[in-house]
Amino acid sequence: MEPRRFGFEGLTLENGAFLGPVTLAYETWGALNAAGDNAVLVLHALTGDSHATSDGVPGAERGWWEDLIGPGRPIDTGRWYVVCSNALGGCRGSTGPASVNPATGRPWGLGLPLIAIEDMVEAQARLLDHLGVGRLACAVGGSMGGMQALAWLRRHPARLDRAVVLATAARHSPQQIAFQEVGRQAVMADPDWAGGDYYDGAPPAGGLALARMIGHITYMSDRSMARRFGRQRRGHGSGFKFTADFEVEGYLRHRGDSFVKRFDANSYLYLTKAVDDFDATEPPFMPMAAGGPRVLVGGFSSDWLYPPYQSRAIAVACRRAGWPTSYTEVESSWGHDSFLLETARLGPLLRGFLERPAGNPGQAA
Repeated sequence: MEPRRFGFEGLTLENGAFLGPVTLAYETWGALNAAGDNAVLVLHALTGDSHATSDGVPGAERGWWEDLIGPGRPIDTGRWYVVCSNALGGCRGSTGPASVNPATGRPWGLGLPLIAIEDMVEAQARLLDHLGVGRLACAVGGSMGGMQALAWLRRHPARLDRAVVLATAARHSPQQIAFQEVGRQAVMADPDWAGGDYYDGAPPAGGLALARMIGHITYMSDRSMARRFGRQRRGHGSGFKFTADFEVEGYLRHRGDSFVKRFDANSYLYLTKAVDDFDATEPPFMPMAAGGPRVLVGGFSSDWLYPPYQSRAIAVACRRAGWPTSYTEVESSWGHDSFLLETARLGPLLRGFLERPAGNPGQAA
């Protein structure tokens, strides 16, 4: 299914620049009720998109949270009106560096103003207004999507009943910034990057593939790599000394090569910069609002990109703000990818949280 498009005149960004017009690519599943209050906003991670599920349609492309969203699934599209948009700054139909700058008739490239996590949220708020959604039943996301859920809590707490914040941080640590910077430098070191103005020629495929390989290492854990690949050799018999002899080498090269076919290098720069710049610890960390939105925060035991201590800190901050908050730490060996892969464990948590009556936060952090 092709995503729909919503366009509006534009918005003033966090940095003071005006960006317009703006387009968001989005998909919806289920039906909005008469009160307009049964919507669940699903927020994707760094390189995700609006296609979170096929909603059980035979032959349709699987979504990135397929096992959690659909008829009878934990986020039940028979009950909830589910909305997922491609983030502002992305490259899957929403306004981003590859979009045409109306002032020049050419792609924005690096002429696009920097995009903040908060800007993504404000664009989503305009989309929800367009769709007739008044108050969200829940905003849910992991990784960069978790940052967006936090931004929703900070910016629009009165518009939320619940929020689910998974595998993320209130702000990046120096190590997390370092990983992102290495990826950006890999892109910008590619001669085909051409200062970001490569849209009439070859894209910086080698640099972007290398950035993806680096990033993907951080998404897995030592245990999951060992279990999946071990030290198996590929046995291809090539005479070149530095071929991908080990299975893990071949896997990373495959991930890099496939990534460049679906993602824009400049969008990678903009989105990684957005997550580095995000800082939800700036006062107030959370607006004081006793009895405000109920929050579920989740971490994963083997996630070393966003370690569980960062999730616990978010839960404590929400509690101090007076919000009913629960924290869960899922035992998993999949590393940061756990929030995408541990659907059998996440499912009951999400279903229970969505269906729990108001005013009953469950196990407090």
